[in-house]
Amino acid sequence: MPYVDGFLVAVPKDRIEEYKELARKAGDVWMEYGALSYVECLADDVPYGELTSFPRAVQAKDDETVVFSWITYESREKRDEINAKVMADPRLKGDMDNMPFDGKRMIYGGFKSFMEL
Repeated sequence: MPYVDGFLVAVPKDRIEEYKELARKAGDVWMEYGALSYVECLADDVPYGELTSFPRAVQAKDDETVVFSWITYESREKRDEINAKVMADPRLKGDMDNMPFDGKRMIYGGFKSFMEL
């Protein structure tokens, strides 16, 4: 079963196209180094909850939308190898300094799969 990195970010609505360009470039790099899949999703039916919700989790503002994404790998070990290569790749260096979202509000983590139907 794949190992999964999950991400949640708030992206300003006027920077969505810029985010998509960065996601395409980053996705190509991750896939080149061996990721099994790379998926990016824009919020469509994501209500603002009273206690918790996707928008609350990333402190989304009125002029922002939520992006949920994930990358799959063969294993945790492969993920660590791939991520080291991606982070060292010069094609993404400049983009990481000027991301089209507030990286301080990004939520991310690695997950072990336990079921896939």
